[in-house]
Amino acid sequence: MTPGLPLALNEVWVYLSATPLLGLTATLLVYHGAFLIYQRSGFHPLANPVAMSVIALGTLLWATGTPYATYFEGAQFVHFLLGPATVALAVPLFEQLDRLKRLWLPMFGALVVGTLAATASAIAIGWALGASRATLASLAPKSVTTPVAMGIAEKIGGLPSLTAVLVVSTGIVGAASARFLFDALRIHDPMVRGFALGTAAHGIGTARAFQVSEEAGAFAGLAMGLCALFSAVALPLVAGVLLRWV
Repeated sequence: MTPGLPLALNEVWVYLSATPLLGLTATLLVYHGAFLIYQRSGFHPLANPVAMSVIALGTLLWATGTPYATYFEGAQFVHFLLGPATVALAVPLFEQLDRLKRLWLPMFGALVVGTLAATASAIAIGWALGASRATLASLAPKSVTTPVAMGIAEKIGGLPSLTAVLVVSTGIVGAASARFLFDALRIHDPMVRGFALGTAAHGIGTARAFQVSEEAGAFAGLAMGLCALFSAVALPLVAGVLLRWV
């Protein structure tokens, strides 16, 4: 019996928690509610719907004593849709093809510098705070999209589950703070803002960029994909060298 619930409600919850659709239904309802709050706030970055959904779902699972594995049996359907959603980013990107042809060299340079800076700074800050080697390895790919980041972390001796949490946290912080940082630095070009968001804050940053403009979203999606590709090849080597050094 779940503590704190009346008998009748507890019986209903026991029935619902045994069905895979529980996780899917809870995820959709909670995110819809969080997005309504986000809209009412005028799409304020600090009212990020992903952050609110994580807090609400985590609280719900804790309060009802529901194991994460049970929740994920249904939530995995949303997880599956991440693949098609990522592929769909190619549509607005294709409309920016002419600019891509002209700017491929500076974008490649920004991608390399941004990816390596994110890895080096994460390891350096973690090391300065006394983090263990496994934690440092988990931190290294924090700016890469989750599936790729977890694979990199496992390869260099990190904890994939910890990396997943760090990746989501990085995306939320990046999406929430990017506008203020860009304004402070007087960076107004939507292409630059989008590309930086995709490099530093992966999918969550890309979603935020699309809410600003389609152009920003297209370049954020490009940066997210290229960052994942570059990181899968380069980060195991770079992170390995840095981890040996620290």
